[in-house]
Amino acid sequence: MTGNPEITLPTSGLAEDILARFMDSAQQDAERLHQDGKNVSETVHHLVTFSLGNEEYGVEICSVQEIIRATDITPVPGAPAHIRGVINLRGKIIPVVDLRKRFVLPETDIDDSQRIVVVELREKRLGMLVDSVSQVIKVPSGVVEDIPVEATTIAENFIKGIGKLENRLVIILDLNNSLLLA
Repeated sequence: MTGNPEITLPTSGLAEDILARFMDSAQQDAERLHQDGKNVSETVHHLVTFSLGNEEYGVEICSVQEIIRATDITPVPGAPAHIRGVINLRGKIIPVVDLRKRFVLPETDIDDSQRIVVVELREKRLGMLVDSVSQVIKVPSGVVEDIPVEATTIAENFIKGIGKLENRLVIILDLNNSLLLA
């Protein structure tokens, strides 16, 4: 692989341009692996990383549509407890999942560092309210391990794997399980 394995996202404004550049880079990496005859076990996870409390999480960049400031979330009466509310994103109403509530973490007030990561899931757009968004990273599949079965329940398994990086762990989320609205 060539290029910088990490890209720091801007602290303010949209990160669409950086995400688009990184998506192009991910596609080029995949094409290079294919041309070089590398097998699938050498694939790389391209992740947008974010924090909730002291933990770092990641989601596959191909699911991320954009990253926006956490403003103007309208509460919806009768919504599930983990739904913070809805936002109007260029004329479309998008539900916002509060990942702190979804993962049973202590609630916080919205501040300037919080972001909404807009993802596409099952042909629907959803927002994930996170404490902050930090980087886009490349994680080789060889350093990703499954979560031990003792660490979670089947009904609450939100984790696709754990990336073991040099000085940190990145929890890779399974968006289908993490953002289910039912």
